[in-house]
Amino acid sequence: MSDESRTAVLARAGPRLPPMAVVGGRRRGQRSGAHDDGLIALAVTAVVVIWTLLDDRTPGHPDALPGWGWLLVVLACAALAFRSRFPVAVALVTLAVCGVYYPLFEVDGPVLVTFAVSLYTATARGHVTAAVLMAVGTMLAVGYGEAGAEHRNVDDATMFLLAGWLVAVISIGAVQRNRLAYLHEVEQRAAVAEHSRIEEARRQTSEERLRIARELHDALGHNISLINVQASAALHRFDEDPAQARAALGAVKQASGSALRELRATLGMLRQVDEAAPATAPPGLDRLDELAEHARSAGLAVTVETTGVARELPAEVDRAAYRIVQEALTNVTRHAKARTAHVRIGYEDEDVRVTVDDDGRGGTPVPGNGLRGMDERARALGGELAVGGRREGGLRVTVLLPTGDRR
Repeated sequence: MSDESRTAVLARAGPRLPPMAVVGGRRRGQRSGAHDDGLIALAVTAVVVIWTLLDDRTPGHPDALPGWGWLLVVLACAALAFRSRFPVAVALVTLAVCGVYYPLFEVDGPVLVTFAVSLYTATARGHVTAAVLMAVGTMLAVGYGEAGAEHRNVDDATMFLLAGWLVAVISIGAVQRNRLAYLHEVEQRAAVAEHSRIEEARRQTSEERLRIARELHDALGHNISLINVQASAALHRFDEDPAQARAALGAVKQASGSALRELRATLGMLRQVDEAAPATAPPGLDRLDELAEHARSAGLAVTVETTGVARELPAEVDRAAYRIVQEALTNVTRHAKARTAHVRIGYEDEDVRVTVDDDGRGGTPVPGNGLRGMDERARALGGELAVGGRREGGLRVTVLLPTGDRR
């Protein structure tokens, strides 16, 4: 991962909305839907009442609409306030009101509008079968009523118009249902994509933090271990052998300088503030001799061997190989009580094999940050790490790193 992409990952991993914001939004949506239903119910009530009043005062109507007729009108209109929560029940209530109102009263008010609105809502909410059954039942009831009447109130043209009107209402509701389903699917996909993006940003941020921690551990752990060993030696020999103490302090100075350079290089990759400043090259196998010399200054006899044809390695592989050797030598210096260590770099056709042997106490190593870091570096590049005792005594660390070459 490049430094620019790491910075972008860290920038993208911003704070997430708390769960209550989603819950609150859902509750606000429910309140908004109930509010809209109330407004539609008031609008329909106004239309039906005004139309009924005008029709009631039209010459030719012998009887005015009685009080319980108005009660039916108000009941049908008021039921629309609950159409979103109980679509089928509201449609049945408005249908029942229409079934009572029209046969009993001469005042031909538009109460049927309430049934049309509720029928549309039931269809749009997915209750298509119930809506179709109610529409068919309406047509059968009207046809049956007209067949048994002495004087027809609904002629053939009006019957066809009513049937077409009901079909149109159900069709529009079905179209709206499909539209809502599509929008819901789009929202779900967007939510899943957003969740995946956030989780991916979190994962990459976590990996980046782990990489930074591993770099700092490897960069500082080795040199600080050498500083500790040499400082202890200097204190021990300060009075008895000033020359040896002076040499140990020189090694402390050299190791501390190397630690500072490593730290500046690591922090420089993270900051990327001064683009004009010369970039410090990351450590690689070309600095293996320097690493071995540091270990020798701590009293460990280190030999380095190269097998195969040396070649330029990918930067990540080169750095990982160096860090693994560095950590292995640090562990030998601190824990193994060894006198010698042998580092072998083997260039193979498609891999590079790094082996570090020591003549220390061997045994089963205790898993710690060092071994864990070496294993993580190897696995991150598709390689393998093996740590175990040697037959001759001591410990062997072997790592196989693929280089991507095809020969």
